[in-house]
Amino acid sequence: MVRHPFCSTADVADPAAALNPAVVVTRAIGLDSNLVLFFTRSNLMTVNVNLSQVLHLAPNTRSSYRAAFQNGQTVLDQHKISETPLRVAHFMAQVLHESGGLAIQFENLNYSAERLPKVWPSRFKPRGPLDPDNYAHNPQKLANEVYGGRMGNTAPNDGFTYRGRGLMQLTGKDSYREATTILRKENPAAPDFVALPDQVISAEWCLAVAASEWVSKGCNALADLDDIRKITRAINGGLTGLAERIEWARRTKAVWR
Repeated sequence: MVRHPFCSTADVADPAAALNPAVVVTRAIGLDSNLVLFFTRSNLMTVNVNLSQVLHLAPNTRSSYRAAFQNGQTVLDQHKISETPLRVAHFMAQVLHESGGLAIQFENLNYSAERLPKVWPSRFKPRGPLDPDNYAHNPQKLANEVYGGRMGNTAPNDGFTYRGRGLMQLTGKDSYREATTILRKENPAAPDFVALPDQVISAEWCLAVAASEWVSKGCNALADLDDIRKITRAINGGLTGLAERIEWARRTKAVWR
């Protein structure tokens, strides 16, 4: 049996149900389910995310990101990220990693010839077919080579046009199209990010894009489990930068707890 923190008179056999105050309140005092829904949504506090907290973690925050978080509580509330400190901590940890401490708007593809085989070993010599000297310090050519022909990128310059952007480094035309579809269901005024990709880094839309991607990948539930490996796989597709993400999570959990 689990003693539920919201009601001292109710014991709940199912631990999962113990996390749901509506279940316990209904059993304890026999409230109508509609009243319970109103009660739980109205009385449970959301987690506040303010700009001073963000700047404490990321003092070099870009101006567009700064403005987004200055007015971002509604976005976090709408996507239920602010329902628990753990969700906020994990969301912010991923955002802080992907955006380089909120200092990166565009993916940095300005690689040296020495670095390219380390990042894409199967593409560049000595293991791959491409000569890294031909792509070094040429972000547009590199992006079209490594991203072209996949992730929905079909036109000659799509790899560069839809390179990583924003708080979650949205990459590939398919991802920009998906962000448009998801956000327009929430807000018909959302821009077409395929036609206007730089809106992904705008103060008005950058946080909404990141939050919608987070939700679409099921990350609220993964954050509830405190499973940073599964969250990272959902966001990144692999475990790239896991150690850094873990360190960011350690720091964000100290702020939102």
